[in-house]
Amino acid sequence: MLFDMDGTLVDSEKLWDVALQELAKEYGGELSVDARQSIVGTAMAESMRILHDDLGQPERDPEISAAWINARILELFRTGLPWQPGAFELVHAVRAAGIPTALVTSSPRALVEIALDTLGRDNFDTVVAGDEVVAAKPHPEPYLTAARLLGVPIGRCVAIEDSPTGVASAVAAGAAVLAVPAEVALPSTVGVRQVESLTGVDLAFLADLLADRAAA
Repeated sequence: MLFDMDGTLVDSEKLWDVALQELAKEYGGELSVDARQSIVGTAMAESMRILHDDLGQPERDPEISAAWINARILELFRTGLPWQPGAFELVHAVRAAGIPTALVTSSPRALVEIALDTLGRDNFDTVVAGDEVVAAKPHPEPYLTAARLLGVPIGRCVAIEDSPTGVASAVAAGAAVLAVPAEVALPSTVGVRQVESLTGVDLAFLADLLADRAAA
């Protein structure tokens, strides 16, 4: 079982909104709605490129901006992270069934460590953070890495995602994909099942998802 984090398990995207808009204001501008939606699910370097371009300041150093965002989001994460509807119940059902489980996120390890205080470190056999892979989502590397670390063929894994970038990564890797749109609407994609929330998603639902993929 492969879980994305931001927007999928925890409602953290609103905290990212705060940090990104504060940085845009620091730079004398305001992040547009389109740019903010484009940032959802991307790695930090790409997020900063989008922000700089949106503000008309492409010359800014992305590492300096990333350091500012990381420091601010660390503060915000420490205020607490609410679970997305149905996520807590699904994670615990998966763990109770003894299913190998990974957290696969674009967030850097420092943020993940704080989020795990909410998510529960024992709920995941392995974690793949955004700064621990060479190629971030939408590249398939994060999900392929997670499956390898779990010792499970990617074709036997279900990935749950909320963003177009994450869905593309999981599809390219070869996982069965369940999409749960949060901040950004997701297009209909062949082989990807969509639900409005994780409420009601259970082990039988996930088994059906794998069976559908195998039959396709």
